[in-house]
Order: sequence, then structure tokens, then C-alpha cells
Amino acid sequence: MVVPAGARASGLLDLNASHVTLEVHGPRALVEYTVGGRARHVLAWGALDARSPGSGLPQVRFEHDYSGGLKLERRAMWKTFADECRPYDGPPLAYLVTACKAPDGSYWAVQSWQRNLPHRGWAPWTAWQGAWELRLSHWDGAIAHVELYTDWAFGKAHDIFGRLTYGGGPVYGFHSTSRGAPTDSYGRSLYIDTFDSAYGPGWKRETSILFRKPTGAFCYSFWPTHDGSLPGSPARPAGNGKRYRVSVVGPGVTPDVVAEAPDPGPFDASQERTRDALFTQVIAGDRFCSTQH
Repeated sequence: MVVPAGARASGLLDLNASHVTLEVHGPRALVEYTVGGRARHVLAWGALDARSPGSGLPQVRFEHDYSGGLKLERRAMWKTFADECRPYDGPPLAYLVTACKAPDGSYWAVQSWQRNLPHRGWAPWTAWQGAWELRLSHWDGAIAHVELYTDWAFGKAHDIFGRLTYGGGPVYGFHSTSRGAPTDSYGRSLYIDTFDSAYGPGWKRETSILFRKPTGAFCYSFWPTHDGSLPGSPARPAGNGKRYRVSVVGPGVTPDVVAEAPDPGPFDASQERTRDALFTQVIAGDRFCSTQH
């Protein structure tokens, strides 16, 4: 059985799954689905909610048994798994496939979305880029909150800014690659989509960037560019559109969260003053963002 790389991190179970079901018994969840015509029976347990970056402890993560119980108890547990899950009555979730409430009051959910799309509205050229990730979460408190606001940068470019918080504190990581991808279990990227832009109709992926340490803030401006992540580094127009969406993998094993906001429209000097005051409040003194506005 081939399990996708990183399947043990951030609740990622598999790619391009169909016929997904979720059951819960005691401390374990059973997620069943089909991939490539083959049935999967995945048990998950051992994680709840998330730890804060300042905890000094490893971030929580699931344990998995992709054999449906053969590894865990040397028997096909999925065949006799007694579902105890109740109807879901938790907060609305983006990209939801299925969810339920466990007898102990905690929630389990399965979400699916395309996290790895190419930047600047470019069409996927590999199967991995176009894959739909299947992600599992388990929580019993409030979920993460992502804020998204729109503005103008330098009176020219349209821009967005905001922050990610969990339990009242900022979400951020400690290490990343030179391209800005998190390399520890606390770091989180936001995936920016633009609607009805120069890239074409509907939602298109603009880029992905990191929430900044230690504020949990982000800022991004839409400019024409030559994107080195695309074949041949082609010239791409500014990707500002009618609306913007940011999607985030939840901290720990909490659900993935999304925020949307409308484009601010043509530059308005009076509105700029109001939005600048909000920018200063939300960015909370982040040095990088303060120089980009």
C-alpha cells in the first residue's frame, strides 16, 4: 500500500479519494474511501486540538493504521467497527466532505481541497499539483480563526493582509525553506486564490506564503511578475480580481479554515486612511509587512 508523503503530518490521509465515509468509536476514527479503484480503511487516533507555538512541546499529530486494524490489533477492525458518531452540530467548515460528533462531545471532520495548485493561475502540469488532498481533523474547542482584509499598497497595487490565531494567540512556525515553505509542524502557509482576475474566470491560485513569526500576520500585494516556480518563468499579469480567498491547514489536528473578502476597487484616498489604521492594528508591528505598505 502506498501512502502519500507526509501523510502522518497535519491530518493528511490521502489524495484523490472518493466514496468517503467517517465513523468513530471510542478514541478512534475510521475513514473509508476509494483511491484508484481500491478500497482503503484507515484508522486514526491519538491527537486532539493543537498546541501553541510557545508550548515548547511537539505539535500534536495522529497515529494511523492504513491496514484497517491488522497492524494495530492483528485483525480487520474495520469489518466490525461499531460507529458511535452523532450528527454534526459544530461550526461551519469549508471544503467539508463529512463530519460528526463523538459521544465525548469532540468533533471529527474530513475535508478535501487542492492545496498544491501552481501559482499565478497556471494550469497544473503534474498529477500532484492537481490532486485533492483528504484531510482529517479532531477537536473539542474553538477552531483557528483566519482574518482577511483588502487594501492598496503604495497607492497602486491591490493588496491583502490579515492574521491567523488559535486560542487567542498567533499561529506561526520556527523554520522554513528558502522559498518560504514551513519545515516544522507549527508553521502554516496560506494559499491565496483570486476570483475573476486577469488569469481567467473563477477561482485561480495566486500564490502561497507563510504566516509570519511571531505575529501570525501576513501581507501580500498583487503585481505583474515573472514567477520562477512556473516553467520558463513566464511573465504574468497582476492577479488582483473581484474577490480573494485564503485557505489554511489548521494548526495541530484542527480543521482547515478559509476566509474571503471583496476587492477594494479603485484607489480611494479617504478609504486608504481607514484601512491603514486597520493594517497597523492587525499587522501588530511586523517589520516586513510594515515596509511593504
